[in-house]
Amino acid sequence: MAVKYPFVIDDGCGVPQFSKMLNCSTDLFFQTPSGNYKVQSIDYDKHTVVIYDPAMSTCSILQPHHDFVMSEYAIIPSSPDTIFSLLNCSIDSPVLNHYKSLCFNFSGHTCDELYGACTSFRLFHLLSNTPPPCCFTGYSTIKCMSMNILDCSHYTSVYNTDGLKGVGPLDWLYGIKLSYRVPDSGCERSGGTCGFDVEPQGMVCICSGTLNSTRECGEFSISTVVYY
Repeated sequence: MAVKYPFVIDDGCGVPQFSKMLNCSTDLFFQTPSGNYKVQSIDYDKHTVVIYDPAMSTCSILQPHHDFVMSEYAIIPSSPDTIFSLLNCSIDSPVLNHYKSLCFNFSGHTCDELYGACTSFRLFHLLSNTPPPCCFTGYSTIKCMSMNILDCSHYTSVYNTDGLKGVGPLDWLYGIKLSYRVPDSGCERSGGTCGFDVEPQGMVCICSGTLNSTRECGEFSISTVVYY
């Protein structure tokens, strides 16, 4: 998978704010305070990154719960069409009481549908006469409250939810989609390649294979290194 601007693996590339977010030890991983998450795809045109939590429960596997924490990386938050499903929640869970407004149905789907369709989640139904409560919510909920505070034993996440109306849980896209903004320097629009000089900690615009670098490339650009 190609790693392009604004992301960076080595010094001299990308944007400083995006440094140390990606790790390429074996596969490409996105690094957060709660662990490393495998990068499934990067769409440089739509400015999105899809990551997958290997410890997350899905329709086919039930995993021990843990928190997903991304507070240090608010620069690339979870996209609006990514939802988090909090599963097997206690009746005392805050999202079922004082903060119940944080839960919603998406694309006409319900908790009962999730428990009934997925082999791994059906276990919760078998352990009680009725399916335990669950909550579809956004990233802001789990950002503010840990899984222990939420009092839910497991979670899963689904992206591209706008296109899942009428689609069963077995065919949902499991993962977390992040959205990011690219700093607009005018460099790439003028035909240059954005880079980063680690010595003065400044952005540069590389206009050719030579050492000439400028803020922008073109007829009126200055053939010297300009930091901005």
